[in-house]
Amino acid sequence: MATGRLGVGETLGALNTALGPGDPVWFKETRARHLRARDFLAPRPALQARFGDGQVPERVVRAVAGLQGPGVAPVLRCAPTPAGLALQLQRPAVFERVLGAVAAYVAPATPAAPGPRVLLHCPALRSAPGALRLSQLRAVLVADHLARTLRAHGESVRLVPAVRDPHMPTFLQQLRVDWPAASERAATEALRNRALAELSPAQERGALPRGVLGTVCLKELVQERGRAAGYDPNLDKCLVTEDLLSVLAELQEAARCWPGDSPPSLAAAPDANADRCMVVHVVSCEEEFQQQKVDLLWRKLDDQAPLTQKHLVCGPVKVAGAPGTLTAPEYYELRYAQVCKASAVKHGRDLAQDPAWTEVFSVLSVATVKFEMLSTAPHGQLLLALADSSISTKGTKSGTFVMYNCARLATLFEGYRHSMEQGLYPTFPPVSSLDFSLLQDEGEWLLLFNGILPFPDLLSQTAALACTAPGLHTTARTETMCKFLVQLSMDFSSYYNRIHILGAPRPHLFGQMFARLQLLRAVREVLHTGLATLGLPPLDHI
Repeated sequence: MATGRLGVGETLGALNTALGPGDPVWFKETRARHLRARDFLAPRPALQARFGDGQVPERVVRAVAGLQGPGVAPVLRCAPTPAGLALQLQRPAVFERVLGAVAAYVAPATPAAPGPRVLLHCPALRSAPGALRLSQLRAVLVADHLARTLRAHGESVRLVPAVRDPHMPTFLQQLRVDWPAASERAATEALRNRALAELSPAQERGALPRGVLGTVCLKELVQERGRAAGYDPNLDKCLVTEDLLSVLAELQEAARCWPGDSPPSLAAAPDANADRCMVVHVVSCEEEFQQQKVDLLWRKLDDQAPLTQKHLVCGPVKVAGAPGTLTAPEYYELRYAQVCKASAVKHGRDLAQDPAWTEVFSVLSVATVKFEMLSTAPHGQLLLALADSSISTKGTKSGTFVMYNCARLATLFEGYRHSMEQGLYPTFPPVSSLDFSLLQDEGEWLLLFNGILPFPDLLSQTAALACTAPGLHTTARTETMCKFLVQLSMDFSSYYNRIHILGAPRPHLFGQMFARLQLLRAVREVLHTGLATLGLPPLDHI
């Protein structure tokens, strides 16, 4: 069996190189009706722009048809069609390569070079749960998902702030958000001395309330960094308080004292630590203005403040048919009650007090919340519908639907194990002995080509931060995983509803059954890995 992970990116790169110099032309097909005839397409308009009359030279077609290389999927045929240059892969060979090395496809693609250390700062976590607005909850979930995907990609990540409110750790545990708890407060003396030196003249300060040191002018720093940087032009003065200095001190310590590093030298150059990490402030749109003040004040008071500070601003959360005062705990409790109600309808009895179901209801509630909050790009406005239909297993867009199909897979493999123990089926043969040419249903290719093969690239995309682009703001594709898992669940559900996997125990059918089980093993691994980036455990019943 050939070795080495096949990659969509590697295949597309080789295809575009085979066409000669120019912009990328090829794209991967995803729709079932197109995949019946082709796997990749170079559209006719793009070929006309490249070759003038649109006629691809025969030598180029031959080069594409004979394409080989590391990570490049084996080609069956390449031929001109009315839509453009169509390419189909050797599907049995691709099935064999992918399903013979499933573990390689549930890990992110190896980065060309290690990325910067990332300090994720989510200021919403300085409040109590009862004060957490839905837009702030969204920022918390985005930060948690981003931390998990970055770590899965091998990046070094620190999370700030350490949670201090006594009730917040319990709420975060409910949401399956992994965040550090309170530690000792960082010393603020050096920052206070620098702030006092920067304060506005005493006559401008007047009588100040307790805990307020005065104001610092930020206008000059905003102008120095330029309008293109993206700071609000209305930023002028910042009221410096003891609490604000504590925030800066915690950020400063987290950026300077990275786990595993030797203690920083007192004689270090002022900018020695400035480029050691990237800070990403994950904030709600309501917190953006204040966080820009924190960013600038840190730069003004600390010569070793990180050079790269990016702001990932989450858009507003609107609730259809409900007051805008719904808090994060109230939202979670509403979803939990709806999950329990839906289960009672499905099973004909109330299971809310049954210890065997408590964990299931908790996971389903969190899945509902996270898929609602994360399925839209972070910067966009999010509209929540609070109706019970949001938690139905029959709706194909919800976290409940994904968890339902995860449980269906668990039931399938438990059914095989039980039948094997009864002697109805033989033990699972070595994967190398399976005949994957028996996988001929279009739903099987859809699961592999759209679900398993591109998954490593998708893991890398979810961990990608636009850290090198100019300007204050950054984006993250935290919606990608939720959308992918929903689509994979839809494809699996459609296939599972049509195909009877565990058929009659007839030896001449075992070959196809085991090939299908190996395919669904891979689907299960992809689902579990994707759910882990959301902090969600798999369920075996629902």
